[in-house]
Amino acid sequence: MPSDDHHPGAAMKNFELPEAFYGITAEKYSHGRSNEDVVGQMLQAGIKIVQYREKEKTAMEKFKECLTLRSLTRRFGALFIVNDDVALAQLVDADGVHLGQDDLPVPQVRTLLGPEKIIGLSTHSPEQFQAGLVSGADYLGVGPLYATQTKTDVCPPVGLNYLAYARAHATLPFVAIGGIKAHNLAEVRQHGAACVALVTEIVGAEDILGKIAELRGILESVPQLKPI
Repeated sequence: MPSDDHHPGAAMKNFELPEAFYGITAEKYSHGRSNEDVVGQMLQAGIKIVQYREKEKTAMEKFKECLTLRSLTRRFGALFIVNDDVALAQLVDADGVHLGQDDLPVPQVRTLLGPEKIIGLSTHSPEQFQAGLVSGADYLGVGPLYATQTKTDVCPPVGLNYLAYARAHATLPFVAIGGIKAHNLAEVRQHGAACVALVTEIVGAEDILGKIAELRGILESVPQLKPI
């Protein structure tokens, strides 16, 4: 039985984000390579969580790709998350779904997915972060930290002060996202991010395995953060 302070719709598990990197697809920026190719290289480089985010494809295209990526991530023992689309996540037996502030509410999505699936929620302000902590989500997104071109409906950059706020107040794991590149990764780490999403920096790299190795080196050069 859940404890009396268990929030309605909350997950019945203690979830931790994999360390270091949170992979996200962005075929538009992959220089002609397929998501299967790019995600395969992410997984070979040791990334343990991948989110499928392709808003401009048809439902059938997304379904077929997700089936392929679901199989691929299973083979590598990695988590597979679908962006926004709860039905698609269910159909391909994804590990979970990532929601935005304008998507379906977390408690209702929890009812659909059940307690064992993972739910992430994007946040862009301290108020949204605090609401996210008690929403029943398993982890939160924090960003966009910097200007980003990978999303057309994105809000203005929230900056490193918000990341520092998230680190100071977090009772759930969170992933930092938005405009993060090799040149600013160290300062993102220094401001409290244990898990980061670098979208175009990874999918647009000529040598994806080499780029991820370079990025790992940057993270490892910054003092280790204590777990939340």
